[in-house]
Amino acid sequence: MSHHSSLTAVSDAPQTDDRAPRPLPDRWTRPYRLGPWRVAVAALALMLASYLMIAALLMAAASNSGGAMTWLVLAVVVIAASLRLLRMGVWVSGKGLRQTGFFFTVTVPWRQVVAVRTAQQPVKVLGLPRTVQGQALLITRRGGEQLRPLLTDHNADFLGRVESFDVAADAIEAWATEPR
Repeated sequence: MSHHSSLTAVSDAPQTDDRAPRPLPDRWTRPYRLGPWRVAVAALALMLASYLMIAALLMAAASNSGGAMTWLVLAVVVIAASLRLLRMGVWVSGKGLRQTGFFFTVTVPWRQVVAVRTAQQPVKVLGLPRTVQGQALLITRRGGEQLRPLLTDHNADFLGRVESFDVAADAIEAWATEPR
């Protein structure tokens, strides 16, 4: 079956609930929407990057190429960090589960995922050192190793949106239990 016809088959399928149709199994997707905290921080960082680029332009206009290059490099670093911040989270596909942090990415094939469940435990608030009692999505690999709980009800995607955390956790659990 061609790629186009499989898209048509997905979009023509009757919808039994109000969720979006399942994406193609070979495509990585985030099964939840970005949270307002993550988007706000990234937007502020991108705004800072625009000011840094203006500073680089002013330095270049003043014939200070060293200063201009410094501000430009700093702006590029801020832009790259903002984009990485927006990529953080849990991604799923027919291939497996991908957990993306700021400095790391772990991909686990579904056959290596033993359990996906939520648990009450101390969680970090917005990734900061302060912890509170909350819910975390725990992913256990074959051999008993657990991935870091990036998905919590107090992270940048779900702080103040407990219902959205529950929906995201349920969606990831559904992907994990789907037969392959």
